[in-house]
Amino acid sequence: MSKAPAAKKRSRSGSTKKTKSSESDLFAFADAGVNQKMTVEEKLSCFTEMVRIRKFEQAALQAYQKGRMGGFLHLYIGQEATAIGTISVTGENDHIITAYRDHGHALAVGMNMNECMAELYGKYTGCSKGKGGSMHFFAPDKRFWGGHGIVGGQTPLGLGLAYALKYKGIEGCCLCYLGDGAVNQGPFHESLNIAGLWDVPIIYVIENNGYSMGTSQKRSSAHPDEGLAARAEGYKIDWDRINGSNLYEVRAKTAAAVARAHKESRPTVLEVMTYRYYGHSIADANHHRYRTKEEIRHYQETKDPINVWKNILIEEGHLTEEKAKEIDAEAKAEAKESIRFAEESPFPPAFELLTDVYHSVDNPGTHTNEGKIFFNDRLPFETR
Repeated sequence: MSKAPAAKKRSRSGSTKKTKSSESDLFAFADAGVNQKMTVEEKLSCFTEMVRIRKFEQAALQAYQKGRMGGFLHLYIGQEATAIGTISVTGENDHIITAYRDHGHALAVGMNMNECMAELYGKYTGCSKGKGGSMHFFAPDKRFWGGHGIVGGQTPLGLGLAYALKYKGIEGCCLCYLGDGAVNQGPFHESLNIAGLWDVPIIYVIENNGYSMGTSQKRSSAHPDEGLAARAEGYKIDWDRINGSNLYEVRAKTAAAVARAHKESRPTVLEVMTYRYYGHSIADANHHRYRTKEEIRHYQETKDPINVWKNILIEEGHLTEEKAKEIDAEAKAEAKESIRFAEESPFPPAFELLTDVYHSVDNPGTHTNEGKIFFNDRLPFETR
């Protein structure tokens, strides 16, 4: 078997050279065009939004542990710079779709804590009327096409969103997020094949937190030395790796991929090296068995994305420790209020059981199907 060619290099400007993820130099990508254009307000907003995600997740964890909500709970704590950094460089015609660890992306696109927390509680005021739960936040008005519970199931859907943009002649793209555990799923590779063949403007963002559902990447995924994203070369798709602790780097490399999608209608695979502080879900009680407490502590102390960005802003003179504490307190209060809102909200009424299942049910007279929707002799909107 012949050896695969060496990976191409890419620079900060998106040219043909690849840069290394820089963990030691926090300002390595500060001079990228997309970052030079950032105002002080935008930089502080990114910090605030990351803190809001952290506080929302911490509040959700406490409520879950008290038995106030059921189902799964996949926390985004430790990965905040990925959602905020990538989504912060998108435009009005760019769309977002992700997997089941979707709380961070939901808040990043502008969903509020109340509707998200209420959804966790299964309440009618939730973003999906209490019928989706943790894994199925949606906000079509914000071009956020939700979290999806089937591993890798969102990857062909994201491809379809991106293809629709191309088909309609709209300059835009779709950011489709997946975890490192989904990279071996067949639908993902089928999607890469079509994206490479048809020049579809999609950006696949692999949020590599290292352990899938509980198995390390080294034990689960064969890949080139350059990483999981390098597999994209098999489909003639551009790729890059990103230090997920540094917002500057996340923004710079995502912006290059967005420009490629907009101007060339070409796909990109980005691998963001990040980390989750908790298990795959809160039901993953054994996450200390496949990694050590020391490993988790080391990441928290040296690579926490919120602390990294805070230190950058302090060094740049845009933030103080006192202001950071104030932002933290405000986000904590907002999260606490979302708990109150969810607690006091009603559960969905019984009639909602049959809504949002089929478009033709909710829109009588528009159906074109010839079959029957339910196991009876009539359509739900027909009279006997």
